[in-house]
Amino acid sequence: MALWQNLPFAMILLPLASAGVTSVLRGRAARWTAICVIALVTGMAAALAVFMQGYGQSYPYMMGHFPAPWGNEIRAGILEAVVALCFSAVMLLSVLGGLRNLKRDIRTDRQNLYFVMCELTTSALMAQVFTNDVFTAYVFLEITTIAACVLICANSKGRALTAAARYMVLNLVGSGLFLLSLSLIYDLTGHLLMSNIQEKMAELSAQGKYEQPITMVIALVTIGLGIKSALYPFHTWVPDAYSMSTPTSSAILSSLISEGYLFLLIKFYYRVFGMQVVLETGIANVLFVLGAFGAVMGSLLAVRQTDIRRMVAYSSVAQIGYIYLAMGIGTPEGMTAAAYQIVAHAVCKALLFIAAGGLSDASRERQDLPHLRGAFYRQPVAGAAFTLGALSMIGLPLLSGFIVKVSYAEAAVGIGGKRMAGVLAVLIVSTLLNTLYFGRAMINLYRLEEKKIREQRRFRCGACFAISCALLAAVTVALGVASRPVLEAIRQGFQMFG
Repeated sequence: MALWQNLPFAMILLPLASAGVTSVLRGRAARWTAICVIALVTGMAAALAVFMQGYGQSYPYMMGHFPAPWGNEIRAGILEAVVALCFSAVMLLSVLGGLRNLKRDIRTDRQNLYFVMCELTTSALMAQVFTNDVFTAYVFLEITTIAACVLICANSKGRALTAAARYMVLNLVGSGLFLLSLSLIYDLTGHLLMSNIQEKMAELSAQGKYEQPITMVIALVTIGLGIKSALYPFHTWVPDAYSMSTPTSSAILSSLISEGYLFLLIKFYYRVFGMQVVLETGIANVLFVLGAFGAVMGSLLAVRQTDIRRMVAYSSVAQIGYIYLAMGIGTPEGMTAAAYQIVAHAVCKALLFIAAGGLSDASRERQDLPHLRGAFYRQPVAGAAFTLGALSMIGLPLLSGFIVKVSYAEAAVGIGGKRMAGVLAVLIVSTLLNTLYFGRAMINLYRLEEKKIREQRRFRCGACFAISCALLAAVTVALGVASRPVLEAIRQGFQMFG
């Protein structure tokens, strides 16, 4: 085995081990230790993506001395490398972009614990991306849940504590359903490694055995991860969790944690059950309907908001709906569009939440749109970053959001019939609603009388905030202008899944 093939294991182990070191550090040392570790993970993910492009196939990495099916292992392919690079880079930029708020909003004696949670979240996300063992996936799923709860209530505000409690209750329900499904999977197949389970599932399906238990297992996994990823109507924890926490926490929750659950669900469909078995159960039809409702209802709820971060939070509900809608199409093109949306949404939503935090800081920490009027002139960097992210969400050409919607339309045209009409109708309605609420927000940011514009005092954002916004904006543009390599890597990755 080549040395570079150890990178996935190192990407999981390094932030997990460093969390123990960070917990005994204080202040600046804890902060920069976590940042350097996450940056190192990002560098390893970039190196892995380059190596995997030339390697051309996925490979297993055995942990310990026992081979499958008795031992534990992880598996890396080009899709996993791309998603790991996206997740680690967004984590790094989210921490850097919200650094000013973290210093201000979190008590000094608790800041090291916050960065411990960031490292644990990074490790858990990498494990969810690379694991080939369903129980290991559950363990790191729970680490993500606990870390996310701490990230929500880190600033100790009353509503943040309430939001964290609501998040914990709903996510524990999802975790319970997921764990129950793993028990049934082991009972049906006698295996915990994904590749072995898939072989047994294919055998049972071919023999026509245990059709109802298999349908129940797939439904439990889908509902459990649907609750945790805020699929409509399981989204009720989202508004307070995203709007009451720090900008970094909001970016991590929306861009990484929810997307990590979605990627894990895709892995289960392909590498545990087999996509053909999933389609035979009819669960894709349910996903299609719930995704369509989520895309429209999330946008309708966003239109009603006057708080900019709650508006972006409901926009996330709509984007999650888009992903489930694409998964419900059930074709390779639909799954490719869903995976691309995971990457594009992770980058763009982090940009929006970090920028919204900067606009709020420049407006005396107010988040409602009337008090953000003219905020662009007080904080041009945040205003420009929010504008670009909003235009991407609307679907302006040359931005990542445009490629997402084109990919959905192409997948819909490929299947034809009523389902094509449904996808196109959802795209049109949701895009119009996106234009309405993001357009209103942008008008408020730029709207100010000429005399008052000259009176506005510039708010210093800091170098880390500016670098974070600039890089996130650049990636959003790059995903729109040069989307072909990413889409090809995703298609190649799904072939490796099979």
